[in-house]
Amino acid sequence: MKLAEFLQTLMTTTLVQLLSREDFTERFKSEEPIYLHEFMYPILQGYDSVAMKADIELGGTDQKFNLLMGRHLQKCYQQDQQVLLITPILEGLDGVNKMSKSMDNYIGLTEPAKDMFGKVMSISDSLMLRYYELVSNLSVDSLATLKADIQSGKAHPMEAKKKLAEEIVDRYHGKGKGAEERLRFEELFSKKSSSADIPSVTPVLDEQGRLNLGSLMVEQGVVKSRSEARRLLVQNAVKLDGAVVKEEILALDRGREYVLRSGKIHHVRLLL
Repeated sequence: MKLAEFLQTLMTTTLVQLLSREDFTERFKSEEPIYLHEFMYPILQGYDSVAMKADIELGGTDQKFNLLMGRHLQKCYQQDQQVLLITPILEGLDGVNKMSKSMDNYIGLTEPAKDMFGKVMSISDSLMLRYYELVSNLSVDSLATLKADIQSGKAHPMEAKKKLAEEIVDRYHGKGKGAEERLRFEELFSKKSSSADIPSVTPVLDEQGRLNLGSLMVEQGVVKSRSEARRLLVQNAVKLDGAVVKEEILALDRGREYVLRSGKIHHVRLLL
């Protein structure tokens, strides 16, 4: 964008328009600072629609203001205004924040089928229905029936969640892979089979017989950093033989076997 075009674009937008954005309005009322670059962002994003002469723009509900700014600027530049296709935001595994890699609450499209299936199974029952609505091929009528059946007790949430996990794994790993992972999951969790393929590791203890749990979790690829491991410990998401673990440094007995569980999908057998 040339300087002249930039200045012309600024002259088409008023402060009142910018303050109509909900979070700007709330911050203005509470006298919280709103920085100039925050005002510039929706204007520059909106100008993208002008530069591209966009017919349709797709975005989430969190981008509604910016998408509408594109329509506004197109009108100012005597262009046909684009059609907006605005979709709901998909919540992450925590069921609170939007799915985001930075928040580590996401299901990666290229993740192994085992991890993908396990992550779907880790979500809450209410979030499962939200996922059915936004990412499943289930029809609106079928979803309404599923919700009614779960509420009445005719359908079990666990069974519905397994079907959802199967569908998602099939989509990204090929037909039949979901059923394969379901069988593995049921062998490991539902049937509590002693022959389940829980990986084993022989960790190194210090002279006092203590294990650095943070380092072990990083080595096993459960987390990317020790700080992330500490966060899971604080969230009571780490268990040793079924008991919640809060300490990063553990005193363990040699000659024993433990099962370490992190979250709902990562298990490892510790052979000391």
